[in-house]
Amino acid sequence: MPKWPEIALAMRLYFSAASEGEERHSRPAIRVALAGMVVGVMVMILTICIVVGFKQTVTQKVAGFGAHIQVVSFDNNNTYDLHPIEVSDSLLLKLGSYDHVVKAAPFITKPGMLKTDSAFQGIVLKGTDYWDFFARNIIEGAIPSKPNQVVLSRQVAEKMRLSINDAVFAYFVDDTDIRVRRYTVSGIYDTGFGQFDELFVVTKLEDARRLQGWETHTYSGVEILVDDMRHLDETADRIYFATVNHLDEDGYNVYYVQTLQEQNPAIFAWLDLLDMNVVVIIILMLLVAGFNIVSGLIILILDGVQLIGTLKALGANNRFVQRVFLAQAALLIGKGMLWGNVLGFFLAACQYFTHLIPLDAATYYVSYVPIAFPVGWLVAINILTIVVSLLILLLPSMIIAKISPAKVMHFE
Repeated sequence: MPKWPEIALAMRLYFSAASEGEERHSRPAIRVALAGMVVGVMVMILTICIVVGFKQTVTQKVAGFGAHIQVVSFDNNNTYDLHPIEVSDSLLLKLGSYDHVVKAAPFITKPGMLKTDSAFQGIVLKGTDYWDFFARNIIEGAIPSKPNQVVLSRQVAEKMRLSINDAVFAYFVDDTDIRVRRYTVSGIYDTGFGQFDELFVVTKLEDARRLQGWETHTYSGVEILVDDMRHLDETADRIYFATVNHLDEDGYNVYYVQTLQEQNPAIFAWLDLLDMNVVVIIILMLLVAGFNIVSGLIILILDGVQLIGTLKALGANNRFVQRVFLAQAALLIGKGMLWGNVLGFFLAACQYFTHLIPLDAATYYVSYVPIAFPVGWLVAINILTIVVSLLILLLPSMIIAKISPAKVMHFE
């Protein structure tokens, strides 16, 4: 005798009906309930893939322009004209040695203006020797390889009517004078993040240092990239304690540590709102899936009234019969979740590889719907769906206790 006879009976009933092609009046209704389960699971899968992908993509772009963590002057005035700080090689090496830190790279920024005969554009000149982000987004030309070369965005290039190898003059205003530099365009990039693309013109770190007239080891700050946003606050705290005891001659802190959320609060407040949207969608889809599977169970019970009466007449108790029908409903849940996952992952994979669905980059910072596959979240939503669905099924399964074998036999 099987260890779980109710499960064996449920599987026999389920698969025998399917294999024999048995047509009952309840079959269309069960198919509708199954379809509702499939759609609910598919929507939850797509929602998580899209929202996580969107947050990751926007965060990566913001971090590409300003890193996950910045160490700047304590006199930081929230502009790009930062007070210089001195960063020794030993401190730079220490900042890059912490767990979860991918790179610690110095940078220099200076606000200015580009001007040609026909147009002008306010910009921030950024000097760096860490080119991974901009190299990934180069659409024409290359990163600077010679002095006084710059990389600028497609938007700025179009507005200024500049092409590769064109010369452009940049003007930088100080308290006492105006500095003019002649740069050559070596590359054009396009991240789709218009808010920053229209602002940043990038050159080599040494060129920016000469513009500022600063000594070696003097920078606007240090950019620090981490490997996982989940470790951002922890890493920022470590860097804070590593730099907090550096004092100037007056006894004041020299360094100030800030994360990209602190630098861009509006963007990340907007991204946080997406989490609420995910919660609302998942709750709605769980309710839809739960309602459909409950209706499927009720239909199975009503369709199996004769079976219930027969089982009870043979001595089966209510709990045994309940488990038989709950097992049948669980098979429906499994089938619905299987197809929901298959369709959800298929549609997500299509968008991931083809970028078929576009977005307005000026509004959403990306030109297509981004997709990610967070394994932990996807496993969790499947487990949650199973648990919630089975818990919801307990109440309608109580109907079985009210079915009397005598009344069923009399009715038959």
